[in-house]
Amino acid sequence: MSHLVRDVRRRIRTDHASIVDGIDACADAVAAPWDTARTTDSETVADGLRRTLSDAGIDETLPSVLVDAVEATGCELRATPVPAPPYVVVTSRGPMLRATIDPGRLVIRFDAFEVVRDPASGRPPSYRRLDGTRLEVALE
Repeated sequence: MSHLVRDVRRRIRTDHASIVDGIDACADAVAAPWDTARTTDSETVADGLRRTLSDAGIDETLPSVLVDAVEATGCELRATPVPAPPYVVVTSRGPMLRATIDPGRLVIRFDAFEVVRDPASGRPPSYRRLDGTRLEVALE
């Protein structure tokens, strides 16, 4: 099954590089007003990213990325995805695409932020902008 993950990753990197670049630019815009490298406000991150993705029109293109990714596996979607849960979710890490296909659940994450936890400190988690946007693909 790892070949399916590899095929999805390759398809997104080659055919949807502009979408990944757009997510990256939106994440930069979210983090730009921060006065430090981190924030502890997860809602600011997720809501800000959701808003900037919408303003850029990227949220509306994510279902087509998911369709293309599933196509790269040779599988079929059971329904037409929409830019909303369960297919498209914007989290405090970045956008996530999900689809159920014959071998399992395909999960595609565009990680633009990192969650930093330090349970020993007693402080809430913080969110740090990554250097770029990481593409994570899994078949669960």
